[in-house]
Amino acid sequence: MAATITDTNFNFPNQKSVYKGKVREVYNINDDLLVMIATDRLSAFDVVMPKGIPYKGQILNQIATQMMAATEDLVPNWLIATPDPNVAIGHLCEPFKVEMVIRGYMSGHAAREYKAGKRMLCGVAMPEGMKENDAFPQPIITPATKAEMGDHDEDISRVDIIAKGIVSEADYLVLEKYTRALFQRGTELAAKRGLILVDTKYEFGKTKDGKIVLIDEIHTPDSSRYFYADGYQERQDRGEAQKQLSKEFVRQWLIANDFQGLEGQNVPVMTDEYITSVSDRYIELYENITGKSFEKSDTSNIQERIEKNVLSWMKSN
Repeated sequence: MAATITDTNFNFPNQKSVYKGKVREVYNINDDLLVMIATDRLSAFDVVMPKGIPYKGQILNQIATQMMAATEDLVPNWLIATPDPNVAIGHLCEPFKVEMVIRGYMSGHAAREYKAGKRMLCGVAMPEGMKENDAFPQPIITPATKAEMGDHDEDISRVDIIAKGIVSEADYLVLEKYTRALFQRGTELAAKRGLILVDTKYEFGKTKDGKIVLIDEIHTPDSSRYFYADGYQERQDRGEAQKQLSKEFVRQWLIANDFQGLEGQNVPVMTDEYITSVSDRYIELYENITGKSFEKSDTSNIQERIEKNVLSWMKSN
């Protein structure tokens, strides 16, 4: 099995601090640049799994950077360079403390809430008479407060975000506008690949000069859910589960093994065979989402490779 990177401890020139999230580790360089490293950690139900998934970080980083390039005409983003398969370098931003979740279909968390009898999600009404995986009449925005590593993100309404001063009303209107524009472009890009972009989340930050920009990942299988378009309606009509491209297959495996991140529950054992199967699924996701063949990076010494590539970029910039 290929080696993985699940933790880093670099000391880059002019490094001020490092933030370690669920999957990404972000190095602050001179309060000017951020070096974001996508590790191979796997998070589900806001819990980081004990073992890494080979090539996962590379896959997420490369999908995200390709999708940022495909949307930069709509929404400005933080990205400057990608000197390594697992690394993105960009402008330092002050992140907004909300995730902008947008849903075109009633799936995942929304479907679980709906089954529990709820008809309001984050202050947004969900119509009566819907089945799981039906399309909403219009995409709905259901924000979540951002959590630190290991903590659960929480649903929150637009009204509460503004009332609590988490985001100003003026800025929130921009976040909503950008979220809808990105989701529309993502939907169009997915359609070209025979996919349906079901739901996704976007994160935004503010640069030093006050510009709101897209940060973090975009349209990856960790942040988004995709269905195969072919046969979607037939499966809905028959009441069958949809063919998905997302991290949902991991969540379903965990649920089947009695784990949903709740207190007192233990993460089930992930065998090498299962981890390899998850890695293979992520590669499949990459190739379906991007339309490109996945090229495995050299994993013989990932830490050394990343450090060398980042330092080389820094010296030439």
